[in-house]
Amino acid sequence: MVHTASPLLLLLSLALLAPGLSVRQCSLTGKWINDLGSNMTIGDVSDKGEFNGTYLTAVDDVPQNIMESILLGIQSITDDQPTFGFTVRTNFTESTTVFTGQCFMDRRGKEVLKTMWLLRSNADDTGDDWKATRVGYNIFTRTQ
Repeated sequence: MVHTASPLLLLLSLALLAPGLSVRQCSLTGKWINDLGSNMTIGDVSDKGEFNGTYLTAVDDVPQNIMESILLGIQSITDDQPTFGFTVRTNFTESTTVFTGQCFMDRRGKEVLKTMWLLRSNADDTGDDWKATRVGYNIFTRTQ
């Protein structure tokens, strides 16, 4: 004797399992730490995708001078895993850093920000321009 599942039973099973298969929305709002120990707090994201917050780097040539800096950014507003960009104007040095990245839900359901950045330091003249821009990559995870 061969048993076949009724179409109704199959539909009921799919309806019960489907919510667990959907992708949760990744949110930038909150507290984050990156792989170098820098901390970032992002406030609420507006309906236009705009946000602001603070950034406290853990990396500098003169660590005792490090101070919290303001960040300003924007994100895509139609995606569950939004792309974003933000700028940090460092309060304690003559540099500006721009980050671009995407907010992902990892396989364990944890939010992670994967970013690339450009740090531009002040150059005294065009002869020093070649060493004024640095490029890097960071991964941020939630601190809470």
